[in-house]
Amino acid sequence: MKRITTIVLLVMLLALSVTPTSVWASDNFVAPLNGAEEAPVPRDTDARGLATFKWNKEGTAFDYTLIAANIENVTAAHIHCGAAGVAGPVGVTLLHNMPPGGGAFDGVLAQATITAPDVPASGVNPCGWVTMADVFSAMNSGNTYVNVHTNDGVAPTNTGPGDFPGGEIRGQIH
Repeated sequence: MKRITTIVLLVMLLALSVTPTSVWASDNFVAPLNGAEEAPVPRDTDARGLATFKWNKEGTAFDYTLIAANIENVTAAHIHCGAAGVAGPVGVTLLHNMPPGGGAFDGVLAQATITAPDVPASGVNPCGWVTMADVFSAMNSGNTYVNVHTNDGVAPTNTGPGDFPGGEIRGQIH
């Protein structure tokens, strides 16, 4: 477990060492995740994470990898629209339908290709994203973030690490 945590931390440091100019100049985006970034209430947690995004040349899809360390009871992860410090609605689901109380986790939480923003039962994406170009534009503007939700499955909620259904770790995408 210590080795995985070390690897995750090294990947996070590498991602943080990339200058914003080189990230913006390409079709790659990154979001370092921690509890202090959660909004409206920062979370006191040792959990950390990193989300990376690589867009295809056509701008119609992106591959992502979501890594987390020192986290428990992960239930979901999303891309939300919203500026730093602002809680916003879900625009793209990265991980969902995980049962509460799943226990400790270190490593790759999710890895896949996204080809469309979420379309809920209402038929309207809460962020107003209709196409992947809309998602790309939002990422490029700095007004998107990733957060990872946790839940231990025992009432009440928000009792500490592993029990933050609204989000335990968060990071702006840049």
